[in-house]
Amino acid sequence: MSEKLGFIGLGIMGKGMALNLLKKGFDVCVWNRTKSKTEELVSAGATAGDSPADVTAKSDIIFICVSDTPDVEAVVLGENGVLETVKAGSLVIDHSTISPQTTKDIAAKIEAKGAKMLDAPISGGNEGAANGTLSIMIGGDSDQVERAMPYLEAMGKTITHVGAQGAGQSVKLVNQILVIGTMVSLGEAMLFAQASGLDMQKTLDAVSGGAAGSWTLSNRGPQVAQRDWRPGFTIDLQQKDLRLVLEAADQMAVPAMTTSLAFNLYRTLQAKGLGHEGNHAIVKALENLVDIKVGE
Repeated sequence: MSEKLGFIGLGIMGKGMALNLLKKGFDVCVWNRTKSKTEELVSAGATAGDSPADVTAKSDIIFICVSDTPDVEAVVLGENGVLETVKAGSLVIDHSTISPQTTKDIAAKIEAKGAKMLDAPISGGNEGAANGTLSIMIGGDSDQVERAMPYLEAMGKTITHVGAQGAGQSVKLVNQILVIGTMVSLGEAMLFAQASGLDMQKTLDAVSGGAAGSWTLSNRGPQVAQRDWRPGFTIDLQQKDLRLVLEAADQMAVPAMTTSLAFNLYRTLQAKGLGHEGNHAIVKALENLVDIKVGE
């Protein structure tokens, strides 16, 4: 018998994830800071909660997918937050990407109420959220991962228990280092191809099946070639994740030079008011160094 589910945060990722839970026939109560974003979910069969606390009171497992560390703190620890009504035996699963240390601190407060928490950040863009093919990396107790698996499988394809509390967030930061390194290389390569006078689609076709192939190349390369800057993941959100990487790297005295480069390239685009565009728009920062535009 399935448990009652709550879902807090219906943004670019959370909406698709919650819809996939509904498609599997699960009982889902939803809440979002902007109330209008709950309408599509209610039409699909969800019930709407009045607050994170209300959703939590009505749910056995509570999923959270919000933008940043302060947002998670607000919906969990703030007024009318999860912590006010979480019941002993309940499970809180945070899909947000936030500070690993803050994750541990929040988990301790939830466990003091007799409940459990998993940190389970996600990767795969809005396409993965919509299609139920996300990668989900999980920190926490193995018995709680097993408990959550039927629901996680409705939202993700690659689901990996990577370690203890906080490990999920740390692995997500590893993921973001790899993503952004590929994204910088993608922009550089496509600018090189444009300057060489190559057919962009034929070039992408030629390299995507070989050693240079990647999810980023296959999904974002065509968007760059078409100058389609619609976000699977925005620059502003990418910057938030890169800031987390740089803070953690600094604490551990680990070099993060490519991450720093990407962070500063994105900063130039944010200064031009482009933070809402997709993170593949990093190519624009490279274009601004020369008089060349990809796809033109």
